[in-house]
Amino acid sequence: MIVVDTGPLVAAAISTDTNHRRCVDLFTSLRLANERLIVPSFVVTEVCYLLARENGAKSEEAFVRSLAAGDFVIAPVTSSGLDRAADLIGQYADLPLGFVDASVVALAEQLELQEIATLDRRHFSVVRPKHIDAFALLP
Repeated sequence: MIVVDTGPLVAAAISTDTNHRRCVDLFTSLRLANERLIVPSFVVTEVCYLLARENGAKSEEAFVRSLAAGDFVIAPVTSSGLDRAADLIGQYADLPLGFVDASVVALAEQLELQEIATLDRRHFSVVRPKHIDAFALLP
């Protein structure tokens, strides 16, 4: 299982994005390897907003259909996950981490996962999870 952040989902959907090809290749290779791709519910909301704003309703529609088809698993954030996200926001206030990124970290910790699909090296390379020394960042 791999937790997926906003950036790769948006980049894969927008063909003019500079990271489009590498994100499409990442998701293709992960699907071929039968990896489960877990998306925190708050990431879904952010992706939909960005796709609609940057690429229009058709792009947002296609993403929602991919969710319905099971291409990605939507993971709710638990109460303890929300508490952990709040702790991370406070701990990394100087970064600032932000709620969506904090929810990605909290979910990865909850599921004890090491890999995160993200384009956000700035935030995710700094955060130190509870269960491992550092996340492996894809692509």
